[in-house]
Amino acid sequence: MALWRWAPLPMVKSRRLWLAATATALLYTGTLVVDGQPWRVTWGLALTTAQVAQNLGWDPQSSVFWGRQLGRLSSSLLADPSVITDLGLILGALTAAAYEGRWRWQGSLQPHAVGLSIAGGLSMGFGAFLAAGCNISAYLAGIASTSLHGWVWLVAALLGSWVGIHLRSRWQPSSPPASTNLS
Repeated sequence: MALWRWAPLPMVKSRRLWLAATATALLYTGTLVVDGQPWRVTWGLALTTAQVAQNLGWDPQSSVFWGRQLGRLSSSLLADPSVITDLGLILGALTAAAYEGRWRWQGSLQPHAVGLSIAGGLSMGFGAFLAAGCNISAYLAGIASTSLHGWVWLVAALLGSWVGIHLRSRWQPSSPPASTNLS
């Protein structure tokens, strides 16, 4: 009998959720075995951005942090396991969306929404970098290694999500009133 058929009521009985959780655990373990480090997402994005900035003329020695990472900045992005993992995540998400028929444009670009999305993405990226990782490396790796910082990250993420949800409802443009035809 399948696990999701006899799972207690509080547990989610979705086959897709169980498969996704199992795949995540296996990929996390594989990354740990192959790379010798926990799964890191934010580092690959930061390294890619730093290399692009360096190619545009930025001097990494002007930064205390990146001045210590000159060896990593001079090597190929494809030599870094975090960058490869990030590419795999992006391609996997696109493949899954295409397979499910959900990879299509659903709306119009509104400048206000685009601006809020960019600000939110930059805030999340900066916060993840300051927190020494995102929900994968700081939270998942923290809890998997029985570190207190993973649990602190969880509490901060829940509070931040609550604040973000309330701010979003205030900053979203109000929708136009529905037209009614009284004739």
